[in-house]
Amino acid sequence: MNKNYYAILMAGGVGSRFWPVSTQDFPKQFHDMLGTGNTLIQKTFQRLSHVIPKENIFILTNERYNDLVLEQLPEVAQRQVVLEPAMRNTAPCILYAALKIQKENPNAVMIVAPSDHWIEDETTFAKNVQTAFDFCEENDVLMTLGIKPTFPNTGYGYIEYDKTTSDEIKSVSQFREKPDYETAKQFLAQGNFLWNAGIFMWSATTVIKAFQNNQPELYELFESGIEAYNTDNENNFIKENYPKAENISVDYAIMEKSNNVFVIGAEFDWNDLGTWGSLYDKLSSESHKNVILNAKCLAENSEGNIIRTPKDKVVVVDGLHDYIIVDHDNTLLIYPKSKEQGIKQVQQQVKNKFGLN
Repeated sequence: MNKNYYAILMAGGVGSRFWPVSTQDFPKQFHDMLGTGNTLIQKTFQRLSHVIPKENIFILTNERYNDLVLEQLPEVAQRQVVLEPAMRNTAPCILYAALKIQKENPNAVMIVAPSDHWIEDETTFAKNVQTAFDFCEENDVLMTLGIKPTFPNTGYGYIEYDKTTSDEIKSVSQFREKPDYETAKQFLAQGNFLWNAGIFMWSATTVIKAFQNNQPELYELFESGIEAYNTDNENNFIKENYPKAENISVDYAIMEKSNNVFVIGAEFDWNDLGTWGSLYDKLSSESHKNVILNAKCLAENSEGNIIRTPKDKVVVVDGLHDYIIVDHDNTLLIYPKSKEQGIKQVQQQVKNKFGLN
């Protein structure tokens, strides 16, 4: 396995739309959301380890989740857990990790991958990543994996690519914000748009140069700690300086500002598992109109529901359609799927009223 291959596994999010299972103390990436026997972060680590040496997979997360990472990924050493003392979006932590990795291996090429996505065809995923790595080793490029859209989704950003070439690797024309429904339909009709999945590949040298050119203040902040990285002094430097970083995504910071961005249309099935509804879509089938996780369910005149409870809890529903029913710890959520984008706000209301996470 190529020792120059690295991964940055992004595991700092809270996943608030999966409340009440996902909380600030125990976010969704550390849960077995699909009932497979493995948590989402465990599945992602295993998938990356088919391409990347396990010791080269770095986990980027908030410092409060350090123990959870080490508990769920016992093969990981503490040096691989890159801790954020403050939440500052994706650009600062990616730059920080890239500088650490480049100091360890100047020839490093890396993938940045979310910890909470679901990809079934891991062989094809590895093939697409290998193609990107080969291109990144030979060219000064920033690469991303785009997902071929299956319907006019308004919940994702889109990547517009040059459709004048039939090559597998295509030049990115521009990134587009989450569209309204009519605009999303136009994107699909044009045929040269992909969903932005937040999966990136590049050499350490190229991505650091992109930060240097496009985000000089951010670059200078983190580059000033280069002597401390990978030493006993790193933690003190990061605790003092990380909170000074701008809160900015890697898309805004470098991807949208760079002219050397390329994309591969992913050939594997993908689901970002962003909401209970997306989990329902992933697990539902024609023969099972309700998705049941852990529960024992008697359902009459009910369909389109997702029901998740502690193991073997008996649930009886009658006349219920397209609902989210989640029983977790001291919270019971019964909520229409059509309003699931409001769960984040509901969680905050519950926190304010009852003091619960």
